[in-house]
Amino acid sequence: MILLDGKATSKAIKEEIAAEVTARKEKGLKTPHLAAVLIGDDGASQTYVSSKVKACEKIGFTSTLIRKPANTSEEELLSIVDELNKDESIDGFIVQLPLPKHIDEQKVLLAIDPRKDVDGFHPENVGRMALGLPCYLPATPYGIMQLLERYNVPTEGKNCVVIGRSHIVGSPMSILLSQNTNPGNCTVTLTHSRTKDLESIVRNADILVVALGKAEFVKGEMVKEGAVVIDVGITRVPDASTERGYRIAGDVDFDSVSPKCSFITPVPGGVGPMTIASLLKNTLQAAGDKTN
Repeated sequence: MILLDGKATSKAIKEEIAAEVTARKEKGLKTPHLAAVLIGDDGASQTYVSSKVKACEKIGFTSTLIRKPANTSEEELLSIVDELNKDESIDGFIVQLPLPKHIDEQKVLLAIDPRKDVDGFHPENVGRMALGLPCYLPATPYGIMQLLERYNVPTEGKNCVVIGRSHIVGSPMSILLSQNTNPGNCTVTLTHSRTKDLESIVRNADILVVALGKAEFVKGEMVKEGAVVIDVGITRVPDASTERGYRIAGDVDFDSVSPKCSFITPVPGGVGPMTIASLLKNTLQAAGDKTN
């Protein structure tokens, strides 16, 4: 069993980007600038955005964090998005999800200029991804594809099962893994809450991508020998034996599944770090050949 180490891989990618940023500066090219908008005080969102800002600083990017209270109106947020769209100093930006319930997430995402949509959520980028055209890929699927590529995980002709059909992970993963690329060229089955006899489908998977949000849902008996398992889930599970009172678990029961795998991602330290690395790669792409 080989561990797909997202922490080490993302570190290598950040070092590559940092070297490119240094080279850009020597050529007089623009320093990439990533902005993030955080509405409210959701703990997980704050932690995630903070890690993005720190990553920017470490690799030499410019970063801007715009924080607003949870009662910020939809109109005000759309105004912020409009300002970021027009600000030529900013190459890419993200609006951290989830947003407060009184704000229409889809309306906000649609308002983002696709050329600055480094999260890869705008329909224009999603459409271009589906057609295999240049675009900003959604950060988590992009990170998973990089893990598969850098570990030389064989995917061609493999039977791939994706559990979860979200627009952020499951659906784009099914598209990317089925495309005529490397990694890719899989035969993909996209499963979800209405899928019948899920366990029998999962048992036939050469590659299993789990993005369900249910802690330790996939057990060892559901996975075939030699499978590649990508665990996207991350859940706080109450655990009185720990100092914090909880432990972090993925969608896969690692202890029972990992002995059967050829490759598997850990949680934490697997897909999560790759998401941030991919966001930085998209921002570097957005900066292009602009000069300061």
